[in-house]
Amino acid sequence: MGNYAEKISLCAMSKIFGFEPKIGLAMIARTGSAAEIFRLSTKDIDGMLGPHSRYRGAICSKALDDAGAILESLSKSGARFTGWTENGYPQLLKECPDAPIGLYAKSCTQDRELWSGRMPVAVVGTRDISPYGREWCERIVHALARTSPKPLIISGLAIGTDICAHKAALEAGLPTIAVMATGTDTIYPYRHRQIAEKMSGTQGCALVTDYPPGTAPLPVNFLRRNRIIAGLSHATILVESKIKGGGMMTCRLAFSYDRDVYALPGRADDLRSQGCNHLIRARIAEPLTSEEDIIDSLGLLTTGRKSPPSDMELLFEEYGGKETDETICRMAEILSAIRGSRGITVEELGRTIGLPYGRAAHLAGLLETDGFIYCDLLRRCSLVSARFR
Repeated sequence: MGNYAEKISLCAMSKIFGFEPKIGLAMIARTGSAAEIFRLSTKDIDGMLGPHSRYRGAICSKALDDAGAILESLSKSGARFTGWTENGYPQLLKECPDAPIGLYAKSCTQDRELWSGRMPVAVVGTRDISPYGREWCERIVHALARTSPKPLIISGLAIGTDICAHKAALEAGLPTIAVMATGTDTIYPYRHRQIAEKMSGTQGCALVTDYPPGTAPLPVNFLRRNRIIAGLSHATILVESKIKGGGMMTCRLAFSYDRDVYALPGRADDLRSQGCNHLIRARIAEPLTSEEDIIDSLGLLTTGRKSPPSDMELLFEEYGGKETDETICRMAEILSAIRGSRGITVEELGRTIGLPYGRAAHLAGLLETDGFIYCDLLRRCSLVSARFR
């Protein structure tokens, strides 16, 4: 009963001091426990907070009742709350000065298994990810999947880089955690609900937030949750970002926490690479010029594996007996052209390999349907790196 009283008290303190956890944590440190705070007189609380504090009156029995209701609703939905003083609270996050008093999580894995034994690596970046960024995001995650021990991939479930990192991790068999800007009962954006449900039901994966159930996706919440992504991670990788953006904020926070920061260099005139280039120039981030860079920097070991199959081997495995040898050779030429000029359009492909537009578009369509390439709305092509591993 004592442990449960402490959990309820921590949950109440987390909700009261959600935007200023330092104050709540200082009170817990002074009294020795969260439960003890709720036994204090109004005079004692005023002595800690000051008589004119905006939190005056918030520490009361109603706060405990509300927290009890939250814990009950969490248990019904398969989620849980872990407070600062409990064993399952992640140790890396405790090192941060603005760490939350507690975390809500939805996972089929217990806290101790979730946070121990794996190196957590954050992969973040712009929502407006380019084919270049998408390819390198997948390449980085799949390279990490070939290491030992296998790391834990952390991101924010957002459109673009975040969801690309989560999907690549699941495809590669890596555990992945989404840090959300809402309660565990609200998936945002809604289009990612299916992958979020898959994560919460996959061993080693989780949905994590410091916001209680019922919290809406307000803009300020997304900025504040970036500190948790950075705080949970041993290293943060920025794939693409404009000079201002959530990914840049996450990297700066990680740097302030004395964590490793890496950035993927890009063209000087590409807005989506200006943030990465700036962090590298400011010596906040180390440049990533190959998958081996991050593996070596983190001190991970690459596990033995066979050399990846050639384009022709993959294409004959997929189309042998269904397409002529000449067609398969042309498909290999298309893959080679895309590899040499990422973002090449279907029209440019035809000119590059000497095919009429209609023929080039047909072959590119087959390759896209079968997951070898990705074409955006402007028909710019890039390879789906996971298909070539």
